[in-house]
Amino acid sequence: MSEVASIIEGARAELRSHGDRDVTDVVDRQLHRIAPLADPSRLASLRRAALAELNGLGPLDRWLDDPEIDEIMVNAGRDVWIDRDGSTELVDRLADGQLATIVERIVAPLGLRLDRTNPIVDARLPDGSRLCAVIPPITPDGPCCSIRRFRSHPFSIESFAAPAVAELLRELVRARCNLVVAGATSSGKTSLLNALAGEIGRGERLVTIEDTAELRLGAEHVVRLEARPGTAEGLPPVEVRALVRAALRLRPDRLVVGEVRGAEALDMVQALNTGHDGSLTTCHANGPADTLRRLEAMVLMGAPSWPPATAREQVRGSIDVVVHVARTASGSRRVVAVAELSEPGQTLAGDDALRMLVDGEVLVGRLRRGRR
Repeated sequence: MSEVASIIEGARAELRSHGDRDVTDVVDRQLHRIAPLADPSRLASLRRAALAELNGLGPLDRWLDDPEIDEIMVNAGRDVWIDRDGSTELVDRLADGQLATIVERIVAPLGLRLDRTNPIVDARLPDGSRLCAVIPPITPDGPCCSIRRFRSHPFSIESFAAPAVAELLRELVRARCNLVVAGATSSGKTSLLNALAGEIGRGERLVTIEDTAELRLGAEHVVRLEARPGTAEGLPPVEVRALVRAALRLRPDRLVVGEVRGAEALDMVQALNTGHDGSLTTCHANGPADTLRRLEAMVLMGAPSWPPATAREQVRGSIDVVVHVARTASGSRRVVAVAELSEPGQTLAGDDALRMLVDGEVLVGRLRRGRR
C-alpha cells in the first residue's frame, strides 16, 4: 500500500471513530505516523494528496488549482483531458470508480442525484466552477464529466477585440443597447458578457438570471438569481422562465440573462420591450443571422399560437445588436462580427435584417440604434 493510501486509510478510521475531528489535523497525525522522517516538501505533497482524496476532488484537485486551465474533462470514467490556452491534452488516468466518488462528493450536498433514473447532472463547485456529469446508459463507454473553471480575474474587452472594436463595444453598453452575445460552445460568450457588464455604471441595479450561476460582475448593485433543478427530496424545479418573471419585480435597471435557450426567450423579449434598456444575454448560434432565427424559434416555443411574423417583430423590437464571438484556430476567443438590427416595422428577414458594424474583426459601420 502506498504512503498516501495508508494515510487516507488511517484518517478515515479515525474520522469514523471521532467524526468531529478536523480533517487536516487528522491527516497531519497520520502523516507523522506513516512518514515521520519525510522532508517538508514531501510532507506537503503527501498532505495535498490525502486531503484531495478525503474532502476534495481527488486527483482532479491539482488541475483545479492551476489558474491557467479553463476546463477539465474526463472521458469514459478514466481519461483526464485539460483545456489550457485553447489547446487540449491528455494529462492523467483515473482508477476505476474514482470519477463516481468525485461527482457524488460534489452533488450530494446540493441535494442532487446522479443515477440511472437521473443520468445527467449540472452543479456548481464552491469556487463557481461548473460541473456537468453524465453516466450510462446515455454514455455507453462509461461516466463522463466536464468542469468549466471560474476565473477569479475576468477578461477585459481588449482580450476579445482590437482597440477600435473594443471602443465600439463600450459604446453599445453606454448607449443602453440590448445585446445578444452569440457563439459556439466554449467560444467565450460568458467571459465577454462579464467584460461588457463591467462597463455598466456603478449606480445601476443589475439582476442576473442563470441556469447555473457563473457570472461574476464587477458592479456593486447586483442581485443574482439561479435556477434550481428538482431534488431527490421532491422539491420542484425553479426554471429560468420563472426567474425572468421574478426579476421584473426586483426593479432592475438592466437584466443580464446568462443564456437564453428555450421558452424563456418569450419572457425575456417581452421584458426588454417594457423599458429595461441596456440588457444583455448570450445565445448559442453560428452568426448574427442565425441568432435571430434561433431567438424567433425560441419565442415561438413560449407562444406556439403566434404567427412567425409576430415573433420576428418581438425580437426586432427588443434586441438592438448581436455580437458574435468565435474561437480561432490558435485557441483565442475573438469578436468576429457585430451586427445592428434593422428598426422595428421594416419587413426584413435573415441577413437583410442586419447591418454589419464589425466584419472579421474590422470596423465597417457606426451605431445607429441606441436607447440613451
